[in-house]
Amino acid sequence: MNHGKERMGAKRTGILGGTFDPIHVGHLDLALAVHRVLRLDEVVFLPAHTPPHRSEGPRASAYHRFAMVALATESHPAFPISDLELRSPTPSYTSITLDEMVGAGYLSTNLYFITGADAFAEIATWHDYPAVLDRSHFVVASRPGYPVLALKDRLTSLAGRMRQLDAESGVQPTEAAAPPSIFLIDTETADVSSTEIRARLLRGEHISGLVPEAVAQYIRKHRLYSANTGDVLPSL
Repeated sequence: MNHGKERMGAKRTGILGGTFDPIHVGHLDLALAVHRVLRLDEVVFLPAHTPPHRSEGPRASAYHRFAMVALATESHPAFPISDLELRSPTPSYTSITLDEMVGAGYLSTNLYFITGADAFAEIATWHDYPAVLDRSHFVVASRPGYPVLALKDRLTSLAGRMRQLDAESGVQPTEAAAPPSIFLIDTETADVSSTEIRARLLRGEHISGLVPEAVAQYIRKHRLYSANTGDVLPSL
């Protein structure tokens, strides 16, 4: 009997994917809110190798992006990092990632894929839609300019699966049963984006308060996102 897989499957696990180019305080706000409201055991940060919805690849190498996520989450023991998507040469499709996590021993009923309301509004364009919504629970949080509660009117065909959660009281583990639900969390996250951070660095402006200080130091040390980006380290 594989007790490791049993323990893994019993964990209630959030999955926060992204390019993290670079990771910023908005990502951490989102992970902290979902971890608290859904009372999860962990939130796994999952840097993407090749994000399918971007016209060009990440500016920083996989090595640098993984390192920055490690620095940003080192003070959060419930926020492990996975290189699952970085090890794959194919685009980082959510449906494939969720299948691989189930194959590794996670239970689909204990998986919670986390995304912002802006990204989820385009869910119909995702690979393997609508079947992807049956592979785990989805947790959708408000983003600046994108209130999560507006999704019920925008995505009427999915409204029946949506459950609005109180940001304070949250949800008990026994409530999150099959079939998979779409949990809506109206919470505040920092109004910041990786695109904005890269643009500021290219102009030589400071990024204080936009990323954890350890990440800011790493970016300065390796001259990432500036006109002189320094040496590119090998990918994972």
